[in-house]
Amino acid sequence: MTSTDRAAEPFSAEDAAAVAQQLGRPPRGLRAVAHRCPCGLPDVVRTAPRLDDGTPFPTLYYLTCPRAASAIGTLEADGAMRAMQARLADDPGLRAAYERAHAAYLAARDDQARADGVEPLPEGMQSAGGMPERVKCLHALVAHELAEPGTNPFGREALDALPDWWAKGPCACTDGAADSDEGETK
Repeated sequence: MTSTDRAAEPFSAEDAAAVAQQLGRPPRGLRAVAHRCPCGLPDVVRTAPRLDDGTPFPTLYYLTCPRAASAIGTLEADGAMRAMQARLADDPGLRAAYERAHAAYLAARDDQARADGVEPLPEGMQSAGGMPERVKCLHALVAHELAEPGTNPFGREALDALPDWWAKGPCACTDGAADSDEGETK
């Protein structure tokens, strides 16, 4: 089983419409639903390592749910990344696990490139979220952990700190009705 098999669910027209509504724009390079929110909608998609015009796009797992993104933004604003970065510098075991997460991300991205029939991205191009040296974007790390459970230690830690973002129901509607939550960031 390749890493692209682990996190692959074909997307439907309804999934693509929901993701477009979540993002407020058409998704680019959409390859698969990598994770579904408990509400049933995609909350992480797997994207092409190269966009249709050949532009490198290193973010393989892309968090699409605006409620999850907002909750993660709150963690970032509260200093979670600084604390994680400090622990990364001081804990060799954690550093090794984060390096393994980085290697897994690169392998999955390279597998997707091969599946797409394109060259993998150049060696040395970072994976996502600052891996493996920095903790730069919890959104990317959470997306990785949701897509490949048990892979990303900081993604798992952030997930464990998040509220149930799906508790209010779906953040997007595929029947043309707009989400009516006031004050939500989309």
